[in-house]
Amino acid sequence: MTMPEPGTERVTTTSDTRALEALLFVSDEPLASPVLAQALEIDRRTVEELCDRLAAELDARHAGVVLRNVAGGWRLFTHPDTAAEVERFVLSSRQARLTKAALETLAIVAYKQPVTRHQITSIRGVNSDGVLRALQDKGLVEEAGREETPGRPILFATTPSFLERLGLPSLAALPSLAPLLGIDGEAEESDTEAPSPGSIEPGE
Repeated sequence: MTMPEPGTERVTTTSDTRALEALLFVSDEPLASPVLAQALEIDRRTVEELCDRLAAELDARHAGVVLRNVAGGWRLFTHPDTAAEVERFVLSSRQARLTKAALETLAIVAYKQPVTRHQITSIRGVNSDGVLRALQDKGLVEEAGREETPGRPILFATTPSFLERLGLPSLAALPSLAPLLGIDGEAEESDTEAPSPGSIEPGE
């Protein structure tokens, strides 16, 4: 991707600001100015001006979110004045029943952990970012390092709270998937090995 040459920066538009907000909204970690510049196809200085302007606009209209430059990148946060309401909502939502999408995602994480966001999405066939965030908010899933592959994607795993909620002493106590996959005694006799936790592949 070719970046604008110094002194030839294009004029930013409303669509640039809209795209910037969208990128910040979907990201679960601070986005550095060079990363935003490449995504928006504008120069770094313009990105920083857009971010400063957006931060000022959010503050001026007393929005529920604020934009901050932290840890070398830009990220949206809930406004400090909403802390009480946000905490109350998050704590109450942790007790809410899990949706089908959340249960599917949680099962994938439980049996394949540690697992990347891309692997989860590949197995489910749909974007799972929102569901993953919800499971993290409920304290059932957490980040567990990064995979040693290009891009070093974040790995996800279940938390001790997950075991507590299910009443399990450890992950080794997770029920076998064989009954759920229709693997019976006849299949076993034909040397079909029942998958163990962590071995299930997409499409199985």
